[in-house]
Amino acid sequence: MDQNEGGKPSMEKAKRSLELTDDESEAVSRLTVPPHQAGAGPSFYEYFSLRGIRVDRVEPGLVVCTFKVPPHLSDRSGRLANGAIANLVDEVGGAVVHVEGLPMNVSVDMCISFMSTAKLHDELEITSRVLGQRGGYSGTIVLMRNKVTGEVIAEGRHSLFGRHASKL
Repeated sequence: MDQNEGGKPSMEKAKRSLELTDDESEAVSRLTVPPHQAGAGPSFYEYFSLRGIRVDRVEPGLVVCTFKVPPHLSDRSGRLANGAIANLVDEVGGAVVHVEGLPMNVSVDMCISFMSTAKLHDELEITSRVLGQRGGYSGTIVLMRNKVTGEVIAEGRHSLFGRHASKL
């Protein structure tokens, strides 16, 4: 094994483990990925990360969704991955301030408290509320809880900015 002076595996070994074989390289070069047109349906990213989310309730300043933890967003131990939780906070937190027909706001900051874990196939309730808006700046809070037990999985505060042209 290649090791550096501290006895740890070297960066070279890590690089070699990520290299593609000729067959893998050829297979990748044959892939066709069409460019995504904005507004023409969900992107691959949105489809992958939000597939299965159900919007239960929408009111001004409030969005409530249900989401069943799928295998493709679970980590090795069968729990909803922290990155997937962050993505849901981002998406549902942005949805509550989105105005149809205008571009999505840009996330400026997120702060997430991971309180518990959700297991594969757990049903979650995700609630997003607007904390306030001033100019193009919006603040939201997203609460994710297990729908059966009521246990809080995560709480996220999400700040967004959108500079939309006046309609005057």
